[in-house]
Amino acid sequence: MQMTRRERLAEAVAGNETDRAPVALWRHFPVDDADAEQLALSVLAFQQQYDWDFIKLTPLSNYSIADWGGTVAYHGHPEGTSDYITPPLITVATDWERLQPLNVYAGAMGQQLDCIRRLRELAGPDIPIIETVFNPLSQVKRLVAKGAEIVHLRRYPQQVRAALEVITTTTIDFVTAALEAGADGIFYAIQHARADLLSVDEYREYLQPLDLRILEAARHGTFNLLHLHGLHTYFDLVADYPVHALNWHDRETGPTLAAGAQRFTGLVVGGLSQEDIVTGNPTSIGQLVQTALTEMGGRRVCLSTGCVLPTVAPWGNIRALRAAVER
Repeated sequence: MQMTRRERLAEAVAGNETDRAPVALWRHFPVDDADAEQLALSVLAFQQQYDWDFIKLTPLSNYSIADWGGTVAYHGHPEGTSDYITPPLITVATDWERLQPLNVYAGAMGQQLDCIRRLRELAGPDIPIIETVFNPLSQVKRLVAKGAEIVHLRRYPQQVRAALEVITTTTIDFVTAALEAGADGIFYAIQHARADLLSVDEYREYLQPLDLRILEAARHGTFNLLHLHGLHTYFDLVADYPVHALNWHDRETGPTLAAGAQRFTGLVVGGLSQEDIVTGNPTSIGQLVQTALTEMGGRRVCLSTGCVLPTVAPWGNIRALRAAVER
């Protein structure tokens, strides 16, 4: 019997048999993402074209910090991301004191809440929608010069801790508002749990408590997905986080899906890399899907890429991924 998307996700998270493996991709919609209505329409069109098992909203990366400062513009990046075009808001230690909690119902975050409401209205009640939420240090990095977030964290820990607290409080408010607006959960993006950026002890001390507070705010969500970004990641550091699903660069940095599923009890999301879906072909995409399904015994796996779908990915490869789970 064919399952609904919600049923399929819930059973897959639980490790039960499903009518087929869940599958989902998400991408940026540059220029459209500057407007709530246009982003909702573009995300809906992508969903209608490919029929994913959930919708992941991918807003402008600065939506959570725009009202502190930080203007972006799209310059043609193949991932669809925009570039920061204003000087850093934070340059010296005392600048951190300027951060005050934001009203999440106004400004850029308020616009993103409008987008969630509009997308829910357009998509109807039957498709899970998750909203992108960035880890506090991922937000900090957009307020300073490139790489300076780590320098400031180490040189001015007291000031940065205070700023992280402000950001965490605001993020918790936004998560609560997003669920009220119609989101089923969050896509929680962590970018600094990596050996080339922070030590395990640094991450545990400064950021893990904040992660857990934000995820506690999302606990009423029915589908929360954690994204562990980058190479050389501390997989075991987040493997027991209270989320339903975990997505990481399994093809580039490991662990494999099967190895990850031994350390994380929920749904593992992956099986393909960004390069696989950009430079591959329908045959190779189908082979990767079958390899992932075999590796996982057809359970507790959602087929996807380890990170956002590049805007340059061939449509035929996207269709091949969607078709492969039906065979």
